[in-house]
Amino acid sequence: WALMLVVSVAIYGSHAPLLTLCKVDQRIPFSSASVVVLVELTKLRVTVSWHHVVPFALSALLYAANNNLVVHMQLFMDPSTYQVLSNLKIVSTALLYRLFPTQRLGRRRWLALLLLVAAGVSYSCGGLQDPGSPSQMKLHITLVGLVLISVYCLISGLSAVYTEAILKTQALPLSLQNLFLYFFGVLLNLIGYFWSSTEGSFLEGFSSWVLVIVVSQALNGLIMSVVMKHSSNITRLFVISCSILVNALLSVTLFNLQLTLLFFVAASCIGLAVHLYYGV
Repeated sequence: WALMLVVSVAIYGSHAPLLTLCKVDQRIPFSSASVVVLVELTKLRVTVSWHHVVPFALSALLYAANNNLVVHMQLFMDPSTYQVLSNLKIVSTALLYRLFPTQRLGRRRWLALLLLVAAGVSYSCGGLQDPGSPSQMKLHITLVGLVLISVYCLISGLSAVYTEAILKTQALPLSLQNLFLYFFGVLLNLIGYFWSSTEGSFLEGFSSWVLVIVVSQALNGLIMSVVMKHSSNITRLFVISCSILVNALLSVTLFNLQLTLLFFVAASCIGLAVHLYYGV
């Protein structure tokens, strides 16, 4: 467990810096849909059993809808606003988690989750700073953007809770459940790729850094399925929050960014949240 969670934290934290390393002339030269397809195929390749079929289409559809929302939301808000408000998916996941009759969260654990939200907001508001850029961050969002971010947080929580419910209630091996989920993931993203693709091959613009992203995201998806099968989405939320620390370390090392006071506020909130929720 410790090894898997540490690897997952490292993968979450390194994702954004790896994407930055893939840029050519300050732009992403490859199709995001093709990366997602290869991630799903890599996970599918690891899943070895092919004998049963169960409906995971809704789960894959929810994930696909959220992935597309992330792109379209950028038209109605700036990236900083998205980074700040997307932390509300922690609250939406916890609220929907109450649908499990046996999974009630006490006040102590609710406080821990609110601390995770505070950590995410603090980090997004200026945990890292470019020495050559102004320190003041301005947020901008339209009414449409506010609606979209609300839908995004709702779908994010719903997809996580729904997928966990399927994984735990079905008497099937996790490898089979992964197979069905990734099959629909590949299918939906292939449809999205051919629907929106322009001229160029499927692997156009790929580099070694893109392949690192594909393999790492595939590994992380497999780890998260184990977490949701045998632990809970709350553990997943803590993994995502802890990845802030890895993201900051890589950003300082690779891109010469500086840590600010808000980073240490975020790190303190995460540490206190872990103590309150898990008692360690």
